[in-house]
Amino acid sequence: MRSGSRWVVVALATVTALLSSPAAASAAPDRTDAPRTVGYDISHPQCDAELPDPGAFAVIGVNGGLATRTNPCLTEQLLWADESTGAVRDQPRVQLYVNTANPGEVRDQIATWPSAGSTPYGSCDGGNSAACSWQYGWERALTSVESFFRPAARAARLDSQPARYTWWLDVETMNTWQSGSSEARERNRATLEGMVEYLEEQDGRVGVYSTGQQWGQIVGEVPSDSPLAGLPSWLAGSTSRSEAIADCRTDALVPRGRVELTQYVPGELDLNHACR
Repeated sequence: MRSGSRWVVVALATVTALLSSPAAASAAPDRTDAPRTVGYDISHPQCDAELPDPGAFAVIGVNGGLATRTNPCLTEQLLWADESTGAVRDQPRVQLYVNTANPGEVRDQIATWPSAGSTPYGSCDGGNSAACSWQYGWERALTSVESFFRPAARAARLDSQPARYTWWLDVETMNTWQSGSSEARERNRATLEGMVEYLEEQDGRVGVYSTGQQWGQIVGEVPSDSPLAGLPSWLAGSTSRSEAIADCRTDALVPRGRVELTQYVPGELDLNHACR
């Protein structure tokens, strides 16, 4: 997500340039290389943009660039997404993605770091621990659903039940992450596991979005018993549909997962290819 100022604890300019995050480009009507089975993803950067006719499906960003902020035009974009054709079987017409982060290393600078909570990693006491990282992720998912998504969906007169949607976790180096050790990556992973726990408690279907390189830098190797294992992957980094199709044959981001969507940016709007 490209928006306002933020802490960038993990930074790798060359990789960030390759990752066209959901809604990274300024949208304009652009159907270049866009067959009827294409999907789009948009979010707050497109609030004032003229959008093309909806495609087969759409993935809408719930947040406004940070996990603690809402997308100010979420209602309008959900209405646009609801006009998608549904031409790709097994791809819901309307899907969602949420920003992710782990600001534990700068927790004294934020008001949202948890001070308590019972987690699979033990009790959170407000420190920079895997337990508090998990709790932070769980709370960010709760806020994204209850404070951001549900009100917007109701305003659009759409189903506000999380169980009706696929929820993608947007994992990028441009957000705030812990770094420098395997323990830091474990805490980052715990944050995503907390988000998965909340969304699955709501019967939502969850997937992960990133590039292999950024995922490795932020999360590292995912244990086979992690709640992340087996989730579908949405891969970024392609610039053409042919590259996106080829990416369907690359490794998933997590064990036992499969690549379900691949993103490509031939012009000014993010397009998405459904692998199956």
